[in-house]
Amino acid sequence: MARRFTDAIGLLNDLLDRFEAGAASPIAHPDYAAFSSVVAADVFLKQIRIAESAGAVSIGWGRGPKRYQVAHVRLASAEILYRYLDRTPASRIAEDAAARLVAGVALHESLKNSGSQIAEVWARGKTWHGFGSSDVDTLRHAFVLAQAILDNKHLDVDYKTFSRRTVGHSKILERIEGAVVRLLSGIMDFPPGARPREALRAIGLERFAPPLLIAGKIDLDGADLSGISPHYLGITPKEADRVRFREPPAYVLTIENFASFNRHIAEADPGRLGTTMYVGGYPSLATQQALRTIAGLVSEQTPIFHWSDIDPDGTWIFHTIERAVDRPIRPHLMSVEVAERLGQVPFKKSAPARCPPNSGIAALAVYLAEDGAKTLEQEELDPVLPDLH
Repeated sequence: MARRFTDAIGLLNDLLDRFEAGAASPIAHPDYAAFSSVVAADVFLKQIRIAESAGAVSIGWGRGPKRYQVAHVRLASAEILYRYLDRTPASRIAEDAAARLVAGVALHESLKNSGSQIAEVWARGKTWHGFGSSDVDTLRHAFVLAQAILDNKHLDVDYKTFSRRTVGHSKILERIEGAVVRLLSGIMDFPPGARPREALRAIGLERFAPPLLIAGKIDLDGADLSGISPHYLGITPKEADRVRFREPPAYVLTIENFASFNRHIAEADPGRLGTTMYVGGYPSLATQQALRTIAGLVSEQTPIFHWSDIDPDGTWIFHTIERAVDRPIRPHLMSVEVAERLGQVPFKKSAPARCPPNSGIAALAVYLAEDGAKTLEQEELDPVLPDLH
């Protein structure tokens, strides 16, 4: 659609905006129907003629009865028009902003490349995920925070403490966590489709670690719980080394969904044949470490299972737990057969976890990568005991 203006300076700036966006010879048009008066139209024409005489633009005139009207205005020389409008080119603004963006910060090579890519975007007069060149100081915080995460300075601290120690402001990370995750996404392995806060939690950065919920015939070091038989026990992940098994569990099962966790321990295993744990969606780094600790308390012959949604996120969670416990685990109610029988083809397809062929979830990951693969939320299934054979 043709761009039409009643303000000459606005028209001239629009030509430069589109030139910076990549148009070689942008054109704009007067909006004769919108001029408030003949005088306003004359003022508009006078300003355009001055820009033409300076060599900044060329004027295309109408034909026939409209031969004395300006039909369009075309950019002739961006360099002259910048001077005429006393406007700094976006490329120069971007160059200065990009230098400020990474000045004095020792960055990972990928972050340096991101800085260069952002500068290119700014040079075209565009924004990078909502951040323009005028936001350089805020975006610089994102680079500093991202580098601090790569340096493992985020471990064992909460959101606000990490943000305050790193950039001097306790709330900055909450405001720009999306930018931080985007900068790190090509370097670190984040869950597919995770929101920024979930992605950061998966690598160990969270407000405070959620409790680990565990059901089974267990005690805590120094505390005999056999007399009270709790429905389940909630502990901080760092207390996992205090867990003691009253008797060896027949299985260990981790569950992604809270409703499925509650249903399993109430309906499928009320006698606590096994030990069941709720991992809360994408397992945080603290939760992963706790699972590793508890897996180390059971024998190699005790099977470990995981139950998630049958979808790409579910495969990522499964493989994350598999790597965390560093031993084979089996999928529970997560199979191609269940997907084909009860699932539906999703509206939007995403990539499953990248996992080796010997992973317990490899077959499902291969299936989910195929066109027409079906997905299924675990709440759709009634809980059953894992197959121990």
